[in-house]
Amino acid sequence: MLIIILLIAISLTIAIIFLVAFIWSMKSGQFDDTYGPSVRMLFEDKRRSKKDSKPS
Repeated sequence: MLIIILLIAISLTIAIIFLVAFIWSMKSGQFDDTYGPSVRMLFEDKRRSKKDSKPS
């Protein structure tokens, strides 16, 4: 019976740690922009310098 109580306590501790980490990441703005990174690669070629765009 003691092992069941110990396993429940450990699993609740781990669950609370993950919940705190999730709430911290939401408040820090990690999940704010979900669209920008997916289209950023489409516009990367427009940032070339003049030296790279001249044909050899």
